[in-house]
Amino acid sequence: MFLDKLKKELNQNQSLFIGEETAYRSAILIPLVLVNEEWHILFEVRSFTMRKQPGDISFPGGRIDATDASPMAAAVRETTEELGVDPKTITIVGQLSSYIASSSFVIYPFVATIDTNQIMHSYNKEEVEEVFTVPLQWLLKYEPYMHLVSVEPVPSLDFPFDKIVNGTQYQWRTRTMEEWFFDYDKYTIWGLTARILKHFIEKIK
Repeated sequence: MFLDKLKKELNQNQSLFIGEETAYRSAILIPLVLVNEEWHILFEVRSFTMRKQPGDISFPGGRIDATDASPMAAAVRETTEELGVDPKTITIVGQLSSYIASSSFVIYPFVATIDTNQIMHSYNKEEVEEVFTVPLQWLLKYEPYMHLVSVEPVPSLDFPFDKIVNGTQYQWRTRTMEEWFFDYDKYTIWGLTARILKHFIEKIK
């Protein structure tokens, strides 16, 4: 009886990873827009007055609220708030693989087409400094470059070293993180935005 119940539970839909329910969950949209009958990807430059990551280049999106019906609904809501577009002009094309930045931070990326007629004049100036587009054909030919960043664990001052073997001499495992860069015109796209963009471009290829 126990094994039957366990099997049924394990075969049901489960979370993407252990800790997903308590992680910081964010949803973003990769906006495809037509410019002179050519597909472009639209990016935002975050307002310089923003508390977090001012001036960085990003996709529209943000934290998933409890009132959002789904990550996709959150991506659409955030996009309409930031770009000032009618949600009816957003057509979801599909969803990319989720990006698990850490056990406490996950991003759900979606791809959508957006009518650009109003974006350039309607975006939220409090959150968005400016918007710009990059031709998809340019991105398909461009080779991004990469630099490595070492990430080293730093235990808190009250960490219970007396509970673990080797105590304060424990050999913490340092990991290396890839940071990708796309240089277009005066803009440099990097960080999580570049990582998700690179994955998207590889899917198209």
